[in-house]
Amino acid sequence: MKELSLNILDVAKNSVVAGAENVIISLFTDADGILTLTIKDDGCGMTEETVKNVTDPFYTTRTTRKVGMGLPLLKLAAEQTGGYLKLESSKAEHDHGTTVIAVFDTKSIDFMPIGDIISTICILIAGSPEIDFEFSDITDKREVRLHTTELKAVLGEDISLAEPEVQTWMSEYLSEQYNEQ
Repeated sequence: MKELSLNILDVAKNSVVAGAENVIISLFTDADGILTLTIKDDGCGMTEETVKNVTDPFYTTRTTRKVGMGLPLLKLAAEQTGGYLKLESSKAEHDHGTTVIAVFDTKSIDFMPIGDIISTICILIAGSPEIDFEFSDITDKREVRLHTTELKAVLGEDISLAEPEVQTWMSEYLSEQYNEQ
């Protein structure tokens, strides 16, 4: 993948498939240019064996194909910048879910561009409007946030977050926050 936003889309889609009701996507870049991407969900979680093997491109739990490239590519992208990938998951009855943490040095020549993160977040929400998404992108110069629970509280039950007008508003809302630097 040539953009980090596509990795985010792929990993967050796994959260959706895992039955998550809540997905938190956060980007935090510190003053030294270290970017920490965290994707956390309350989906079904993974077994210890799956956690150990999931970054192997030839290991997958899918039955439709024999390879799974999302996490292996994210791990490679992080490591190429001097960073790393950390994965935590639990299948416990009352404490299940998965957390993926990828750390990147944005000053590295191998750091891939973030890409169209606004479209990525809007696509995720439109594709699964019943899920509560929480997005943040924080640096020392700006804070960009979008929480679907807040939108649902304002819009009520009758208006889906997948509606074109809502999608347009979300895109513009995120764009305004990014442009307020």
